[in-house]
Amino acid sequence: MQTKASSSWLEEFKREFPAYWREIPHKGFFFALLTCWLALFQFLGNPTFGYVNTASLFGWLYNAYSGPQSEDSHGLLIPFVVLALLWYKRTSWGPLRKDIWPLAMGGIFLALVLHIVGYVIQQPILSTASLIVGLVFISGLAWGKAWLQQTWFPLVLLIFCIPISAQAESLTFPLRLFSTKITVLVCHYLLSINVIQDGVVLKGPQGDYYYELVTACSGIRSLVALFALTTIYGFVTFKTFWKQMLCVVVSAPLAVTGNVLRLVGIVVAREAFGEKAAEFVHEWFGFVTFGLAIACVMILGAWLREDDARGPEVSPKPSDTQSKS
Repeated sequence: MQTKASSSWLEEFKREFPAYWREIPHKGFFFALLTCWLALFQFLGNPTFGYVNTASLFGWLYNAYSGPQSEDSHGLLIPFVVLALLWYKRTSWGPLRKDIWPLAMGGIFLALVLHIVGYVIQQPILSTASLIVGLVFISGLAWGKAWLQQTWFPLVLLIFCIPISAQAESLTFPLRLFSTKITVLVCHYLLSINVIQDGVVLKGPQGDYYYELVTACSGIRSLVALFALTTIYGFVTFKTFWKQMLCVVVSAPLAVTGNVLRLVGIVVAREAFGEKAAEFVHEWFGFVTFGLAIACVMILGAWLREDDARGPEVSPKPSDTQSKS
């Protein structure tokens, strides 16, 4: 069945892509601008020559994505996800009239300024943001404002290409501190387990165990993954803006709740079954909490779709009421 479905999808792509490709105007103009923009970041993209000895921002990004214990490996997949979603939404942007939009030059100029600032202060993350903003507005320049209005969602997913591992410590410390506090409250008041908090460290009352919430245990990876998945799910499934935003916003509390459940599970396993059980929960329970979070999003989506199916209630017209009476 999977082979048949994949083959039919490929056949559909082969059949429709040439027609859509022929209808896209200003292809030479777009690819000329795109080549110049990418060349800038290839040859003058990375101002830092430390562990990554290259002037290419793409080389710096690849190192950030593929480094050991990287929190940013998803960045390699995001461009392909964006292209797939653009194709999925082809019926919305395909029929549009695609005219050159000169005002998009302002966005390209701002992106260039952002890159210059990032280059001068040696912050490749700013240059990465500049690269993404420039790509978006180059497409807007070539194909118009209406194109950006219809494709802004797939394009905005490119923000997930921005690596955050280098800033993970400062970004995740409030998240780790909050998760630690909630875990202690749950253990104290719901489970009657005496746990001592010291910053982002959980201690046993006799000092018999000591768990520190390091950056890797902050939940930032699950938060980024959930945020990306719920964003895609919300915008692909729903057309109503508030429903799309609800699917996006719900990712943060779900990620934090999953991290707290994992920490509580570690403490309970340690109290009930010993150190080996706690280590087992530490290694594997994250998959369980992530699966629960995905299930919650699917349940929310099903409820929102039912709301669509019910539709607005229509009150009977006065004439109808009178005729029945």
